Amino acid sequence: MIKQEEVFKIGRIGKPHGVKGELTFSFTDDVFDRTDSEYLVLLVDGILVPFFWEEYRFKSNETALIKFVDIDTKEQAQELTGCEVYFPWSLSDGVEDEMSLHSTVGFSLFDAGNKSLVGTVTSVDDSTVNILFNVETSDGKVVMIPASEQLIVSIDVEKREIAVDIPEGLLEINN
Repeated sequence: MIKQEEVFKIGRIGKPHGVKGELTFSFTDDVFDRTDSEYLVLLVDGILVPFFWEEYRFKSNETALIKFVDIDTKEQAQELTGCEVYFPWSLSDGVEDEMSLHSTVGFSLFDAGNKSLVGTVTSVDDSTVNILFNVETSDGKVVMIPASEQLIVSIDVEKREIAVDIPEGLLEINN
């Protein structure tokens, strides 16, 4: 059984493309193209399931068309619509510089200044030039922390931790 901590999210399956089982795949990290992997992991009904792919081709910088083994009809493909797509850490290239910030969802975020836990990264907002970590604190609040290269002190993939030099007063503004 694949566990959540063994994978990181790289995208989402969109609608079927054509009638032969091909699907639209919107991705935030093209790690599957930088490493040798024969499969992707999809979250199907709450269970992480490996799906071997036959072929894929890029449609844009953020979208690909993908064909999975044994998914041969539009109806079969439609059942996967909306599934989140994950990639195994064990197969990733492990290069932090090329690692997508989206793959840090689930990491613990610490204030590098006082080494205190801020919370868990629940998502990354890259809809503007200023990329933000959305972090859920222990009391259930969501705070936004800049994901700027200048502020990120370290990312420890094995420990699943991020240390950020949080500007003074920023956490108070979020409250």
